[in-house]
Amino acid sequence: MTKSSISASISVTDAEIAKVVLMPGDPLRAKHVAEHYLDNPVCFNTVRNMLGYTGTYRGKKISVMGSGMGIPSMGLYATELYNQFDVDAIIRIGSAGGLSDQVKLRDVVVAMAASTNSNYGAAYNMPGYLAPAASYDMLAHSVEAARKLNVNAVVGTVYTSDHFYYPRPEINQQLRDLGHLAVEMETAGLYWTAVGCHKKALSILTISDHLFTGEALSAEDRQESFHEMMEVALETAWQSVE
Repeated sequence: MTKSSISASISVTDAEIAKVVLMPGDPLRAKHVAEHYLDNPVCFNTVRNMLGYTGTYRGKKISVMGSGMGIPSMGLYATELYNQFDVDAIIRIGSAGGLSDQVKLRDVVVAMAASTNSNYGAAYNMPGYLAPAASYDMLAHSVEAARKLNVNAVVGTVYTSDHFYYPRPEINQQLRDLGHLAVEMETAGLYWTAVGCHKKALSILTISDHLFTGEALSAEDRQESFHEMMEVALETAWQSVE
């Protein structure tokens, strides 16, 4: 549903936004998800080509919309969805680079928490450090969904980086030693935004490459692996809709 407040980046046209939104980084992937996984999808946003769609999954209304790359872009869209369009929960769906021996190509990672080099959380002016963490009920739903679907899902901490090309590659070993499963660019921002808006969030990721083994999925393999992640995400979203 919509509110009367003006949104800088989302303009709802022919469909309402559901209470739960799936968010890949790439808006074209949002289009792919809508067309291949949702029934009767309708596009609700085309502003800046950040495509958003609402359809149904197993009879419940669910939306999908791109977030763009990095914490600032994720924070912008997540804030507007939460505060101006009454969205209750956002599930990030994306890829990540593996760090730990616990994960291999095609594995699904459910991010319990996110370390980060971003200063984005300083805006909350909390004494100390505001820890970016997932909503537990959504995390529990995702783990149960993965079990039922026979999908290998690993739960743990990821690292959200402001840099895609980090100037000190030796940091990967430090992150690995400190127990991080994978590295990506949006999860911490989503979790901070959810806490600040008093809403829910979860990040579900597919390991598309591994920074230590050098392995990487082909385009075809990525499509199949993302299908596994999508099934887990859709079941989690379905459970999260009242």
